[in-house]
Amino acid sequence: MTVVGIGARPGVSAEEVLAAIDAVLPADASDVRLATLDARAAEPGIAAAAAARGWPLTGHPAEELARVPVETVSARVAAAVGTPSVAEAAALLHGGRLVVGRTVAGRVTVAVAAP
Repeated sequence: MTVVGIGARPGVSAEEVLAAIDAVLPADASDVRLATLDARAAEPGIAAAAAARGWPLTGHPAEELARVPVETVSARVAAAVGTPSVAEAAALLHGGRLVVGRTVAGRVTVAVAAP
C-alpha cells in the first residue's frame, strides 16, 4: 500500500492536487490511498482528486496527526490547524516508511509512505 499524505490550502483544485501527487508518486506505487487532515478531506479539490483516480481518501483529526513523529514540522501549520505536520503525519499514520518527504507544490504539500 502506498499512502500519499496531503496538506493543502483551502480552495485548492483537483488539478493542483493531482499535479503535486504526480510529481512525487513513485513509478512502482501500488494500492494508492490519500490521507489528510479531517477538515481537508472535505475540500472539494482533494475529494475530486481522489475520486478522479479511484483512490480512497481518509481524514484524520489534528490530535491524531500531532502524535505521529515526523521529519519536518511547521510552527505555522501547527498554529493554523493544530498539528505541526499534515502531509508526512497522514502518510506515516497508515504505516510504512517515508519514501518521499514533505514536498511543496504551490498550494499543495505531499509526502509518500510505503512498505
